[in-house]
Amino acid sequence: MKSVIDAHEILQLLPHRYPILLIDRVIDIDIGKSLVAIKNVTINEPFFQGHFPGRPVMPGVLILEAMAQAGAVLAYKSTSSTADDGVLYYFAGIDNARFRRIVEPGDQLRLEVKVMRSKRDIWKLEGSAYVGDELACSAEFMSARKTN
Repeated sequence: MKSVIDAHEILQLLPHRYPILLIDRVIDIDIGKSLVAIKNVTINEPFFQGHFPGRPVMPGVLILEAMAQAGAVLAYKSTSSTADDGVLYYFAGIDNARFRRIVEPGDQLRLEVKVMRSKRDIWKLEGSAYVGDELACSAEFMSARKTN
């Protein structure tokens, strides 16, 4: 799979860093409309130590965070801005979150986000996370742009 945006550029766009940076690359982007990102889920993720010992499962809230980060990359690319420009996109709301499949070490999450609407500094997106062709999670979420 070829990267459209690699890990180095993601680090230039997002303010997130390890252990909370949850996307590894972007494989498709339609500026202002949609984005597809990849998160490789590995056993050395720090959350697996406690969630759950003996049966590691990626927390659902982190799957949602990964989708939100993919949405933030789309917003940054669509507005030609970065966190270094003093622009931050904050998670502002979530609706209709559904979890359909456990995500565990060795899985690769494909995060698909689509803009439902954007008005001024508020973006409303729909997101889906897949493992292979199987839907793991879906949600609608909002992001609010703040400038320093």
